[in-house]
Amino acid sequence: AHRIVGETRLAAAISDGFPVSPGHTLIIPRRHVASFFETTSAARENMLRPLDEAKARLDAERRPDACNIGINDGPAAGRTVARVQIHLIPRYAGDGRDQRGGVRRVLPEKAKCWP
Repeated sequence: AHRIVGETRLAAAISDGFPVSPGHTLIIPRRHVASFFETTSAARENMLRPLDEAKARLDAERRPDACNIGINDGPAAGRTVARVQIHLIPRYAGDGRDQRGGVRRVLPEKAKCWP
């Protein structure tokens, strides 16, 4: 319970146990489902408020320069926990060698879409 940073009736925001950057937060539905596409529309809507609140908290406490928001939906997408989770990953200028491409960089060899 100490990792919960926000919640609604159908979803909760928790601090990631293995953060990739300071403030990495997960938004999860209370009903255990493996895929985002198995969630109800009500659960999806209820995941947005904790996402917004977590972003506001990050802005106030950590002042990130940007954020990545993502869902690893299925093992082929890199999911390691069989539960839908929205990742809110704060990003800071210079925290990677080349930040261009964002989520496209999940397949680095195919990511280059800029001149």
